[in-house]
Amino acid sequence: MKSYQKLAHIAIYTTDLERSIAFYETLGGACTMRGSVQKEAGVNQLAMISLTNFEIELIQPGDGTVVTDAAGVIPHFAIEVENLPLVVNAMRAMGIKEFCSESPNVMPDLFGGLQNIFFRGPSGERIELIEHFGAEEKQPRL
Repeated sequence: MKSYQKLAHIAIYTTDLERSIAFYETLGGACTMRGSVQKEAGVNQLAMISLTNFEIELIQPGDGTVVTDAAGVIPHFAIEVENLPLVVNAMRAMGIKEFCSESPNVMPDLFGGLQNIFFRGPSGERIELIEHFGAEEKQPRL
């Protein structure tokens, strides 16, 4: 699909956000952004780590999510898109129906402003489609 831009990030759960940031900085990464997301059962703390040509989103769950290698520490990967509503409509027209919500989540204050939506792949994997719309815009495409 032409609207796909690049691999945006790979998300990794952590039990200690600061320790994980330090680890990835030791590998040559840089913590470029921090944020938090309110969930029903608590607040997840986030950090974006830039490593060469990709990013890692570190998530320290405050919502009761179990973080062990047995439970899985990679909750999703994200694809950067241009014009998220257009991409979602095209995917639905192609028969992809396993979206985790009916419409995109709009978060104007997270990481400079973004909208996203999750869907499931054929093996149940969670895939995020994400569009950054920039802090100066503060509004996504509709």
